[in-house]
Amino acid sequence: MEYVYAALILNESDEEVNEENITAVLEAAGVDVEESRVKALVAALEDVDIEEAIETAAAAPAPAAGGSAGGEVEAADDDDEEDAEEEAADEGGDDDDDDEEADGEGLGALFG
Repeated sequence: MEYVYAALILNESDEEVNEENITAVLEAAGVDVEESRVKALVAALEDVDIEEAIETAAAAPAPAAGGSAGGEVEAADDDDEEDAEEEAADEGGDDDDDDEEADGEGLGALFG
């Protein structure tokens, strides 16, 4: 997710969203940068108007608790979803989270 945040920071500060700038932002934040993820993000955002995507996401109704978002948000966030899937795959080796969920001690236990 920090990769997407770096792109949003660059966009907000009117800097070009490119590999060099994203890497610089991530390194400044102390992130161990994976070059392949930076390249994938830049390629995914190549034809995306970030301002339009933000406006579309902001205009969409908030999903109900436990529900999924509407189709408009899904279409606008396809690139973000791919990034999230990559991050989930990268972090998939953590078995501690599975144990906590099985014991009912995860976030789900907090919210019912």
